[in-house]
Amino acid sequence: MPEKKPTVLVVDDKEEIVMILEEILKKDYNIITAYNGKQALDKLRKAEPLPMIMLLDVMMPCMDGRQLFEILRMDKTYKRIPVVFITAENDTENELLAAGAVDFINKTPLKPEIVKLRVNNQIKLKKYSDSLEEMVEEKTAEATKTLENALQGLANVIEHRDLESGEHVKRTQLFVKTLVDHLIESESIYAEELKKLQPDIIMKSMALHDVGKIAIPDRILLKPGKLDPDEYEIMKTHTTRGKEIIGELGDVNTSLYLRHCEDICIGHHERWDGQGYPNKLMGDDIPLTARLASLADVYDALVCARVYKAAFSYEKAIEIILEGHGTQFDPVVADAVIEIQERFKEISQEYQ
Repeated sequence: MPEKKPTVLVVDDKEEIVMILEEILKKDYNIITAYNGKQALDKLRKAEPLPMIMLLDVMMPCMDGRQLFEILRMDKTYKRIPVVFITAENDTENELLAAGAVDFINKTPLKPEIVKLRVNNQIKLKKYSDSLEEMVEEKTAEATKTLENALQGLANVIEHRDLESGEHVKRTQLFVKTLVDHLIESESIYAEELKKLQPDIIMKSMALHDVGKIAIPDRILLKPGKLDPDEYEIMKTHTTRGKEIIGELGDVNTSLYLRHCEDICIGHHERWDGQGYPNKLMGDDIPLTARLASLADVYDALVCARVYKAAFSYEKAIEIILEGHGTQFDPVVADAVIEIQERFKEISQEYQ
């Protein structure tokens, strides 16, 4: 099957210029035409596929070439279409190139061979650029998948070492997902921030909240009773050790996934009133992801039996969260847990 011709959008208010360009290019390209910027935008919205290149006149009625060019640069899809300006003698070509145009063609006179060469060269560059972007996207997706597998592997190690962690991880992930969804849907003060933090990545990151327990000795991690003060101090180091482990996996400044993991590891035992550990952070200084993780973790610890305690009732767990409202817990997040407590209860029962 022959390859489809690339599409070229020609925009000029002079019908004779449009006709000449169409005649020059129609053998090798599919031509779309427009006579001002507004018509060109309308054609772009309907175009399938998008043009590979745009030939754009500078001076036009309704919306001139510069105005259209600025609109295109602000759009994440259209800004990838290379623009070659069709210029008259009085147009400042250096200015147009400096603004981001890839090339220009003089319309006085239009030379067919020059037009063909410049259009062909820019389309070749566009295809090459697109192939590079696709390759980068593939490699990025591959690297992300590898990272996810590595992090899930770490979570599985914890599950095998700490007999309570397997279903605990599933439950806390679902608690956090439910919390995030509710805070966004209810248009809470955290809604926009949570959207930017990417809810699906927050949920995935929750699996590693206790990864630092890898470094905790079995005599403490698996002790069938309450920890003494010295043992408790060692147990508390799972937060800092977790941060160290995540930091060894990659650059947290370039990976949102790793940054969430690090924030949750180091911060899920901090308290809203500054009396938590390891850094005694207070209020908004605690990363939002860690504040979500804190409530999910505490709720699960309350309603599930442990080797050192019996399970509390769901009602008692909510009472304890109310007691910690504004002291142990972020009040906005605590309110959200109270509002969706029935869903939390369902998750606990489903993944006992």
